[in-house]
Amino acid sequence: MNFLIINGPNLNLLGVREKSIYGEVSFETYFEELKKIYGKIQLEYYQSNIEGELIDEIHRIGFDYDGIILNAGAYTHTSVALGDAIAAVNTPVIEVHISNVHKREPFRSKTMIGKDCIGTIAGFGLDSYRLAIEALLSRLD
Repeated sequence: MNFLIINGPNLNLLGVREKSIYGEVSFETYFEELKKIYGKIQLEYYQSNIEGELIDEIHRIGFDYDGIILNAGAYTHTSVALGDAIAAVNTPVIEVHISNVHKREPFRSKTMIGKDCIGTIAGFGLDSYRLAIEALLSRLD
C-alpha cells in the first residue's frame, strides 16, 4: 500500500510557529514516528507552499496510490483548483487539520476541498494524520 501525506503552506514551520495551536513537534519528526508505526505501508511525505505544486503532486500520484492525506493549510478555505484536482483523480483523499478549525476564525470552517474528499479529520493535533491513515486502512480492508 502506498499513502502520500501532502502538507500545504506554512506547515513546513510545524514545531516552530504558533506552538499553542500546532504544537512543538516538527512534521519531519512526527513523520518518522508514523513510518515506524506503519512499517508495512509505503508512506511518503510532500510539502509545498505553492498551490500549483500541490496540484501537480495530486495529479502525479492520484491514479496509482492507495490514499492521500491532505492538509492544504489555508488553501483549504480558498482553492477551488485543489478541489478540482482531488475530484479529477481516482485515489481517495482525506482532508486533515491539526487544529479544530471550527473553534477558530469563522472563515476556517469553510472548506473548498471537503466535498471532493472521502472525509475530514480535524482537531486532534498531529494525531489527525494517524487517524487518517487508520481511516484509509479500514476503507481498503
